[in-house]
Amino acid sequence: MSSNRILGPLAAAVLFLTSSAWAQAAKEPMSHGHTLSQWIAELKAPAPQTRNAAAYEISGMGPAAAAAVPALIEALGDDAPAVRFPVTVALGEIGPAAKDAVPRLMQMMEEEINDEIASAARRAVRRIQPEALTGE
Repeated sequence: MSSNRILGPLAAAVLFLTSSAWAQAAKEPMSHGHTLSQWIAELKAPAPQTRNAAAYEISGMGPAAAAAVPALIEALGDDAPAVRFPVTVALGEIGPAAKDAVPRLMQMMEEEINDEIASAARRAVRRIQPEALTGE
């Protein structure tokens, strides 16, 4: 069997897979050279500064970052206030698509000892589901 008969289909497969990967990355929001998925992964980084930066990068993506909501909800429980604050900001910037975060944000409004974070949680709820605040 000639090498051209093998290489032709192999090259086509590589080209197809590479273009598919690029197409998937192109669909995903990006910020500062990283995809949303990469920033989501950074929410679990060991350093709080890295988690903080990831939350702010996600917040800058606005509603396009809706896929990050589950990871952001989890990050609301971060030990570092410097992470919890931008996570609340990110959820608020995502808006109505972050509605699954409202119960946890409402809880934070009542239980968070850091007043700035409790206020940020309230602002996030106001942007996500304002009617949730009418029963207060």
